[in-house]
Amino acid sequence: MNLAADHQRPAASTAAAAGTEKALPIAIRQLSKAYGALPVLDGIDLDVRPGEFLTLLGPSGSGKTTLLMAIAGFLRPDRGSIRFGDSEVVRLAPHKREIGMVFQNYALFPHMDVASNVGFPLRLRRVPAGEIARRVEAALEMFQLGGFGRRRIDQLSGGQRQRVALARAIVFEPRIILMDEPLSALDKQLRERMQIELRQLHERLGTTTVYVTHDQREALTMSDRIAVLDRGRIARIDTPRAIYDEPGSRFVAEFIGESSFLDVEVADGICRAAGATVISPRLPPPHGRRCTLVLRPERLRLLATGEGAGMNCFEGRVTGVIYQGESLLLQAVLDDGSPVTVRQTTRSGDAGAIRPGEPVRIGIAIADTVLLADEPGQVQ
Repeated sequence: MNLAADHQRPAASTAAAAGTEKALPIAIRQLSKAYGALPVLDGIDLDVRPGEFLTLLGPSGSGKTTLLMAIAGFLRPDRGSIRFGDSEVVRLAPHKREIGMVFQNYALFPHMDVASNVGFPLRLRRVPAGEIARRVEAALEMFQLGGFGRRRIDQLSGGQRQRVALARAIVFEPRIILMDEPLSALDKQLRERMQIELRQLHERLGTTTVYVTHDQREALTMSDRIAVLDRGRIARIDTPRAIYDEPGSRFVAEFIGESSFLDVEVADGICRAAGATVISPRLPPPHGRRCTLVLRPERLRLLATGEGAGMNCFEGRVTGVIYQGESLLLQAVLDDGSPVTVRQTTRSGDAGAIRPGEPVRIGIAIADTVLLADEPGQVQ
C-alpha cells in the first residue's frame, strides 16, 4: 500500500450534504494546559471545519488525547477558548456540549443489553419511549446490528462492541463526534475494515468529526486533514497527501510513513549528499547552510546500467532483503555509510534476484526530492 496515495472521496450524498449544513465548526484559540512545570498543551490554535474529519496524530505524550478531552469537556484547560459555532463552551459541562463520544475502551454498560446501551443518550434527554425504540432500531440497522438489541454486551465480539459504541454516539444526532482511538483494541484486519466503515459513516452523516490516533496509516486512510502534534504544539496541519509529500520538518517526516535521511552539504548553490549532487524542484538553502534529504522507500528505484535520467542517483551495496508478502524491503548502505531502504512491489522470482553484498545504484525522481531546512517547519 502506497501511503502517499490519497483515499478516494465518494461524492457527497443528500444525507451527508444535509448533515454538513447542521454540522458545527470548532474554533480553538491559545489553548494551554500544564501539569506543574510540564506544558501538555502549549497555546494551541486550531480550526475544524463544519463536516470535516480531522485527525489528531502524534506519539504518546504529544498532547492529542489531552486536546480531545478539553474539546469534550472532561478536562479544564488553564487558559484559552473553545467555540462550537458561535458558542463558547470552554466552561460548559460535557453533557451540555451535545457531542457524540466514542472512547478507546467503548465505555459500554455491561449490565444493559445492546438496545439499552444505544438508547441511553436518548433516555437522558427524555425522548419518548416510542421514539427511542425507533431511533435505536435505525441506529442498529445502520451498523449491521439488526436483531442484536437484546444481546448482552459480553456476548459480542470486539468489532460488534465497537459498532454498539458508535451507534450510541450517533443515535441522538450530534453535530460533533469525538473519537479517542476507538480501533486500537481490534486486530489488524478488522481494524482496517473498520477504518473504511468509519470513513463511510462520516460521509453519510456529514457531522464534524475529531479523531485521535497514534497510527499514521490510520490517519492517512481516514482523514480530510491531519494535525500532527509534538510536545503540546501543532507541528503540521494539512491534507494527508500534502503532509506526506511535504512534511516540513524531520519530526513529521519520521512520524508520517517510513523514511531514510541523508545529510546534505550546500556550497555555491549546489547540494551534495552521499557523494552525489542532489537536484530538487525546491530552492536549496543559502550558501553555507546544511539541510536534510528525505527518502521514502517506495519512491526509490534500483537502477540498471544506463538508467537514471531525471533522477538523483546514489551508489551503494545491498545489506539485506526482507520478503514482506506484497513487497520486498531492500536494505542498503550508500558509499558514505548512510543506511537507506527501498521498497519494491513483489513479482514472481524477485526474492532471489538481489542478494546482500551486491553493488546497487539507487535513484529518486527529482520531482520526489524533498529537502528539509535546519529550522523545523520550513521546506526549502
